[in-house]
Amino acid sequence: MDHATPNLPSRDFAATAAFYGRLGFVEDWRDDGWMILSRGKLQLEFFPWPDLDPFTSAFGSCLRLDDLDGFHAVALAAGIPEATTGFPRLNRPTSQHGLRIGALLDPDGSLLRLIQNR
Repeated sequence: MDHATPNLPSRDFAATAAFYGRLGFVEDWRDDGWMILSRGKLQLEFFPWPDLDPFTSAFGSCLRLDDLDGFHAVALAAGIPEATTGFPRLNRPTSQHGLRIGALLDPDGSLLRLIQNR
């Protein structure tokens, strides 16, 4: 099956793995130059960028989810605040362009759009 995986920056692999671990992701691979995390069929890949400024990051991806509300609930239970500033933060799913879409900004400033599968 064809698929794509987003490549996102990480200032610290251990901190990134711990953050996403609270969301149910597990570490599939890590060496000094790459890390792969997965949660079911979702896969995120990370490269090191120790001096990244989260406020200037333009990295992002879409996560298309069968259970958007369930993922949102997991993120809230993990202590990620619903907020309009700061990192990490969560935006509640709303109807946009005929879809339900939320957002998660990780500690490194990467924007993950959370989209409910149809």
